Amino acid sequence: MKETAKRGYTLFILLYVIMHFIVSLTQADSLSTPLSLFGLAAFATGYFFLPVKQASISLFLLVIAITIHLTSGTSLIESSVSGFTVMSGLIALLLIVPVISWVLEEKPYIESVIHFAQRLLNTSRKFYFGMMMITQVISYFLLFGAIPMVYGMVNNFLSEQRGEAWENYKGTALLRAFALTTMWVVSIPSFIFAVDTLDASFGLSILQGFVISFAGVLLAVGLSYFRERKYGVDLTAGIQEQLAKIAGDQKPGGNKEVIEFVFLFITLFGSIFLINSLWEASLLLIIPIVIIVWVVLNFIIRKKPYRMVRHGQHYAKTGIPNKAQQFSILLAAGFLIDAINQSGYGEYIVDGLFLVSDAIPFLNFLWVLPFVVIILGFIGLGPLTVIVLVSGILQGVEVPYPPEIVLLGITSGSVISIMISPLILPAIVLSAVNGISIVKNSFLFNYKFAIAFYLMVQVYLQGYVLLIL
Repeated sequence: MKETAKRGYTLFILLYVIMHFIVSLTQADSLSTPLSLFGLAAFATGYFFLPVKQASISLFLLVIAITIHLTSGTSLIESSVSGFTVMSGLIALLLIVPVISWVLEEKPYIESVIHFAQRLLNTSRKFYFGMMMITQVISYFLLFGAIPMVYGMVNNFLSEQRGEAWENYKGTALLRAFALTTMWVVSIPSFIFAVDTLDASFGLSILQGFVISFAGVLLAVGLSYFRERKYGVDLTAGIQEQLAKIAGDQKPGGNKEVIEFVFLFITLFGSIFLINSLWEASLLLIIPIVIIVWVVLNFIIRKKPYRMVRHGQHYAKTGIPNKAQQFSILLAAGFLIDAINQSGYGEYIVDGLFLVSDAIPFLNFLWVLPFVVIILGFIGLGPLTVIVLVSGILQGVEVPYPPEIVLLGITSGSVISIMISPLILPAIVLSAVNGISIVKNSFLFNYKFAIAFYLMVQVYLQGYVLLIL
């Protein structure tokens, strides 16, 4: 029964995504109804094999949405058509982004990059900086899958260095680095959805996010010095000891693979920018199409199309059903966003945030906004779901700030939520690979950095409000 349900789920999600592209490219509003029906069918089918614990969040969001419709008097039937189309672009992006990893699996690119970088990172500060930057680059391709990938490589390099000091050193670098990618990396679904929904400038959003993210990396590197002193462990000596052991161990062709990896990064990243500058379409439409063409061309140029077919078969059989929980949450979130916008409750929510900020002297909306994401993260809602909800609500409400500034307020909350919430998936994944408790890996190891980062971002936001607005 479960296997049949999984196959049916895969079919409905694929039809949902295909119909999304057809509707988006043809602008045929008449096809919105079959698009919604495929989404509703996938949503319902997922509950035939999802455990109760995994299904609980999406059911919770669905109940809230239905309650809003019943209390506001809006049409539940009409919303079933419009509500299950809201997330079609984001689900298409989430379905297609993992396909990038098929190209990376063809050669040991990641191993070569890390091996190459090791020789340049001969002190604890440089190595920490390197871990964070490599994690950010690889997150572009693998999303939070970069955390176990980079941890495995670094842990293999530092195989003889054990203890909490070393795990703190490695874990904080990886978790903070991935968290910071949600501010600028174009393949991070929450970032692109927020940019698209808030109608923020694509280039300016990435530039602003990258600058703040890089400042966050430097802040993390600086604070890691004090953590090292607190533990009383000479991390630089341990790193140099390992570097001495691998001297002369560079594999032939390693540098060639590093160059190929850089080329792959530039072609994918550059193609998205180029197409966006030439085609006035939604980023949620442009990015999946660019990724598909990029992956297909890679396999054709390598003369290995059969490998792409094998990857596709495996992904359809196991990868797509494994995303059922995430997709179900997003479909329910889309239904909820539609309910909030139709009922007009979104204005009340935003007005409430303004009231809170006005009630406390010297505060404004931008001080409070990140805490919405942070608080929801502590009740189990991941940054993607929260950003989808918050940016979806703000889409229909007039806010007296530029969209890029509002975007930064939301994504800064996402960064902090990922770092300190023990209920967020990246922290859970990190704990699974390093054996440290989730609470330590998240809140205890990162709360001081989270406070410093929040204040740093607020200096930028409040400075903008005072000097420019």
